[in-house]
Amino acid sequence: MKIGLTYDLRDEYLAAGYDEEATAEFDRADTIDSIENAIRSLGHETDRIGHIRQLVTRLAAGDRWDLVFNICEGMHGIAREAQVPALLEAYEIPCTFADPVVMAVCLHKGLTKTLVEKAGLPTARFAVVEQISDVESVDLPYPLFAKPIAEGTGKGVSPASCISSVEELREVCTSLLKKFRQPVLVETYLCGREFTVGILGTGDAARVLGTLEIVLLSDAEPGAYSYVNKERCEELVRYDLVSSSNDSEVAEAERIALESWRALKARDGGRVDLRSDGNGQPSFIEANPLAGLHPEHSDLPMIATKTGMPYQQLVEAIINSAAQRVNHRDGL
Repeated sequence: MKIGLTYDLRDEYLAAGYDEEATAEFDRADTIDSIENAIRSLGHETDRIGHIRQLVTRLAAGDRWDLVFNICEGMHGIAREAQVPALLEAYEIPCTFADPVVMAVCLHKGLTKTLVEKAGLPTARFAVVEQISDVESVDLPYPLFAKPIAEGTGKGVSPASCISSVEELREVCTSLLKKFRQPVLVETYLCGREFTVGILGTGDAARVLGTLEIVLLSDAEPGAYSYVNKERCEELVRYDLVSSSNDSEVAEAERIALESWRALKARDGGRVDLRSDGNGQPSFIEANPLAGLHPEHSDLPMIATKTGMPYQQLVEAIINSAAQRVNHRDGL
């Protein structure tokens, strides 16, 4: 197949004047190199496209691909991760990972939790603060946890996100509303273990790849897998591969993760994040249908490596899942 690559290159945005936090979800050049090398090693032809505006230019010029390996996060708007899949869908070009509807829903954490809750799966009670006056109507027991409703990589998450009073809630929401210009998700704070579950496949074919427990080290910011902890993960975080075979809490986390993945109609590969309460009951936090793919530093490849799956095989599994949509389009 001729496979195009769409991505947001972090260095391009930094050169354009965006700061480190604004570009935190974007990829470095070595990630793109690794993906392209893996795809070529599988016998496919590759074509580097770049970000959405470069994709628009290429489409307007008449360029087409059998499949696009898409890792574009997007820069603007709550539905930014849906923009490239939607554009490709308009041209009937299949791409890896979730369709535009799922991308948009999963980036809006309030909508995601609503659907997961509707599916009968556990998630912490929550409220959405769209303006500061909404704080007065938040009827949840303290402690609470607050974060922007549509950010990734821990953006907007810090020790201040753990809230013990209405005064703190008002202060934190005021700050987040001003900085991120989007609603704030407020939910019951979960004080237990934190897991990220890797998923491969689509629908009934989806399966759990493995699970990492996120362990904050002594120098880490306490209480949350924050932006600082994620950016400095090599020194502040330990990632332990845990097994459902000897840990019932992990088994329950994996069950919830896989059922959530299927309920949300995510595809090909990604992650589901969960955290347990004080009684050891895991709850859904969020789904990432567009997981990072740096071979050494991103969670999904880390899970693959720890379970014995080489990076090339991980990329192959993602492409094989997406390729079924190529075959369907071609009527094969």
